[in-house]
Amino acid sequence: RKRRGTREAQKKMEDAFARSIGEVLEHHQVDANRGLSEKTNAIDKLRLRFGANEMPEEKGQNFIKLILKQFDDLLVKILIVAAIVSFILAAVDGDGELAFVEPTVIVLILIANATVGVVTETNAEKAIEELKAYQADLATVLRDGRLRVVKASELVPGDIVEVAVGAKVPADCRIIGILSSTLRVDQAILTGESGSVEKEAGHIDDSERARRAVVQDKTCLLFSGTVVSVGRARAVVVGTGLNTAIGKIRDAMKNHGGADDEEELTPLKKKLDEFGRLLSKVIAVVCILVWVVNIGHFGDPLYGGWFRGMVYYLKIAVALAVAAIPEGLPAVVTTCLALGTRKMAKRHAIVRSLPSVETLGCTTVVCSDKTGTLTTNAMCVQKMCVVDRTKQRSSSTGSKGGNGASGSSNAPLLREFDVEGNSYAPNGLILEASNGVISPRQQRFNSIDRDVVKHPADLPSVLHLSICASLCNDSTLTFDLNKREYAKIGESTEVALRVLSEKVGLPGFDAMPTALTKLSEQERASYCAAYWAGQFKRVAQMDFTRDRKMMSTLCSRKGTNILFAKGAPEAVLEKCSNALTNGKGAAEPMNDQVRKDLNDVLSKYAKTSLRVLALAMRPMPAKQTQITAEDENDLTFLGFVGIADPPRAEVARAIATCRGAGIRVVMVTGDNKTTAESIGSQIGLIEANAFGEPIVPDGASLQGVDFDELKSDREKSEAATRLTIFSRVEPAHKAKLVELLKMQKHVVAMTGDGVNDAPALKRADIGISMGSGTAVAKHASDMVLADDNFASIVSAVAEGRAIYDNTKAFIRYMVSSNIGEVVCIFIAAALGMPETLCPVQLLWVNLVTDGLPATALGFNKPDRDIMRQRPRSPTEPIVDSWLFIRYLIVGVYVGIVTVVAFAWWFMYFENGPLLSWNDLTSFEQCVEGAHDYSCQIFKDRRPSTMSMTVLVTVEMFNALNALSENSSLLKHPPWSNKWLLGAIFISMALHVMILYVPWMNITFSVSYLSWKEWKAVLWLSFPVIVCEEILKAFTRKFKKRMRFWSVSRGGKSLLPSRRSHSNSGAGGINNSLSGGSPKFHNQLSPHTM
Repeated sequence: RKRRGTREAQKKMEDAFARSIGEVLEHHQVDANRGLSEKTNAIDKLRLRFGANEMPEEKGQNFIKLILKQFDDLLVKILIVAAIVSFILAAVDGDGELAFVEPTVIVLILIANATVGVVTETNAEKAIEELKAYQADLATVLRDGRLRVVKASELVPGDIVEVAVGAKVPADCRIIGILSSTLRVDQAILTGESGSVEKEAGHIDDSERARRAVVQDKTCLLFSGTVVSVGRARAVVVGTGLNTAIGKIRDAMKNHGGADDEEELTPLKKKLDEFGRLLSKVIAVVCILVWVVNIGHFGDPLYGGWFRGMVYYLKIAVALAVAAIPEGLPAVVTTCLALGTRKMAKRHAIVRSLPSVETLGCTTVVCSDKTGTLTTNAMCVQKMCVVDRTKQRSSSTGSKGGNGASGSSNAPLLREFDVEGNSYAPNGLILEASNGVISPRQQRFNSIDRDVVKHPADLPSVLHLSICASLCNDSTLTFDLNKREYAKIGESTEVALRVLSEKVGLPGFDAMPTALTKLSEQERASYCAAYWAGQFKRVAQMDFTRDRKMMSTLCSRKGTNILFAKGAPEAVLEKCSNALTNGKGAAEPMNDQVRKDLNDVLSKYAKTSLRVLALAMRPMPAKQTQITAEDENDLTFLGFVGIADPPRAEVARAIATCRGAGIRVVMVTGDNKTTAESIGSQIGLIEANAFGEPIVPDGASLQGVDFDELKSDREKSEAATRLTIFSRVEPAHKAKLVELLKMQKHVVAMTGDGVNDAPALKRADIGISMGSGTAVAKHASDMVLADDNFASIVSAVAEGRAIYDNTKAFIRYMVSSNIGEVVCIFIAAALGMPETLCPVQLLWVNLVTDGLPATALGFNKPDRDIMRQRPRSPTEPIVDSWLFIRYLIVGVYVGIVTVVAFAWWFMYFENGPLLSWNDLTSFEQCVEGAHDYSCQIFKDRRPSTMSMTVLVTVEMFNALNALSENSSLLKHPPWSNKWLLGAIFISMALHVMILYVPWMNITFSVSYLSWKEWKAVLWLSFPVIVCEEILKAFTRKFKKRMRFWSVSRGGKSLLPSRRSHSNSGAGGINNSLSGGSPKFHNQLSPHTM
């Protein structure tokens, strides 16, 4: 109730970004020059009203309830009942300590399963607690006209705070004054975008813009937890605690927790639960039936009384329950999934939640973040344009390349280049631009038949553009020895220019720039930058401002001052009167045609969503030590650079693989629509024309505000169906998209790395966070991509599919084996035979001898076309109707031969009693002395040993059948899975051990077997392979070809459909910067420096 009141109290200022500074200060009744007063109790009242500026503590789960939850399963409950009954029977009618072995083993199994569940779930809510790490500890606040440092938790709405470079914003604040030339803030934890955001004090005065504003548009607000990267400012607090942007994310995560989390089950878990419920009902019916049918035998003389007879058949009912329940199944499933996580870790996918391994296998939609996942999260110069000449000349004598903007037969005035590389590594070729002859995607992955500029630094315009990029720059490129990768310090766009300068190299060397590759990584990172910094001394600098839209640096070299400038192309071009050309190597007056061509190139770059910067220079008086805005006139244009966060090289191929596998990919990003569509066209999400401009199908690309304007849930659902690119989104948009897709019966994987992604990560069927992401995102996810690479998701999906197929293999194997055990006990009881298998023998078979081969089936090799199959339906049963019939047939065979082995020992084995059928099936009426055999023969351990040995051996052969669902052993021979052969060997060795080790054969009520008995075992067991081969051949011949699964798939048939596997002048660069200025080439040559 208190929190609800807090929200109502602060609700009026949720639109602070649309209010003027005066309105905000008036609302909070605060003086911007004095702040709140501590001399009155006003601050205490505000804190009492709004609460502390911190995340409230979360109540942990009740540990007792968590333990009890692990036993809330029908199969587990049946095992509990079986254990209780077994303890009672052991106490009432037991045979000493050995009678307690069986119930003790059952209890240990239950404890082990519960322990795993408790350990897994205690880590579930760490993501919410991790949010506290993003709260500032201290804040600089203005109170009573004096700045002081206080705990951030003590801030209240109306406080005036001051933030500076490196400071973490302590609360949601409205800027009231910027105390530096510019203010930039890193909002990556909220938006997921790597670039910092420029802030301003002005509010959004347009009501329509305000209504459609998202976090990225609210440039007059500072958000709690974000970090100031450039500048200093003062602001008034408008939101604290839960009423901040990060607080709302915490609420979204909290609200999705609780009941919803408990009900969210993976497809495999759902199927196992369904199977468990069905099996529980069958077990109950069979147990009761066996007990009731034999009520008439309770009083037989062999049992020594009616009560003891009832206890005997109760033991058989318990044995049936133990036989029917695959006790080893949870352990085998967990082991198989764990083995899958090891394989996936080698592919850079670290699994936090074991069931998510299997969920990947039926993923139908992957909602992927753009920055850092589909792209490299490294701003790189991809395009470069310089002026080649200012006057037309015949194309037969012109230079190569250009943009052809003039539209005549003459050679173009401009020269464009493509720059290779998609990371901060200073390696990459400078290529002549393709000019739209091939698509941007082809440009990225194929440089065949494209002209390489061997010595780019010998081109005058390129050289001076490179010098400007290096000197008009405050960033640093370094090499991280621990991570073995190049890293940035400073703004991403400035680092991109720094890397470009390194790629261009130095002039005058024939081996440039390839000679630079022979340097160590640490030297290479800043070699050219250090060289130019040694040649030019920085004298003064004017930082970028919103009004000027450019940055300038005054440098001095050999008594000459030069102004280098970079900034928005429109602003720089307007101040340029000359252009440095490659043709003359000097500054030439810029005419109308050159301006037109440059504007055409600028327009072309904008359509492909490149961030364009213009670079220029100007000679300055030698004694000048300061620069002003007036100095930024009469500039000499050097060139354009087009910067972007490029797609990862392998993403296009991975998306094509997803398409072939029936998996839809949706790009979800906080970036603008144009950039998102451009990246989408480059990676194959949407098509692009020959000039790289995206071709966007109707409804395929939406912004968050467009999505919000859809009136009904039906319209939003239809939009989600067509959506391929979702841009300018906020956390609520991501979560809503996941919700809509799940309502359409899709299995959704969502990627993310920021705090803003956490709610959607929790809501998705499988949340995938980035290794470089926030701790909040990692704890909210099921899987972490160590390399932040979308292609790793595709590899993980393939592994998930293989794991599921292998999981089905061993589940079916265990099911058919358990069917055999049930059939064995049921037939023996129905025919009136002695007890063939006791519960402790069944437990040994289910847990040990069955468990090892079942686990080894997890190493079955995946089908080669596994990523050319459609995703399986989440409703597809683990054991469909025809498979159930198949395994029922196999199970019945297993049960029958187990009983046959038991009867064979009594009736036909030459060293046995050679009884008649009637003697064997009426054993309970045996009276000592009335026959030519002793009644004690029915307590002999050897016939039970024969049954158990046949059961174990036939299940080993049946494990070979599970190598493939439908393929013959001739195509999938046993040696295709060496782990299985090893498991079979170990299982048989363990079985032989309990037969021939004295104390063990007593524990398991077995005895050693002779060679003749072993031969009988093999003759009875091997035919299970023949039986299954016949069933596989029948399936291959008559089963219909697979139909691709769709959500609306209709009814089932006996044979349901399944997935089928089915060189310009280098010398004499005369750089006349303006009329009468000195020639420049010799000054810049390394030979003279």
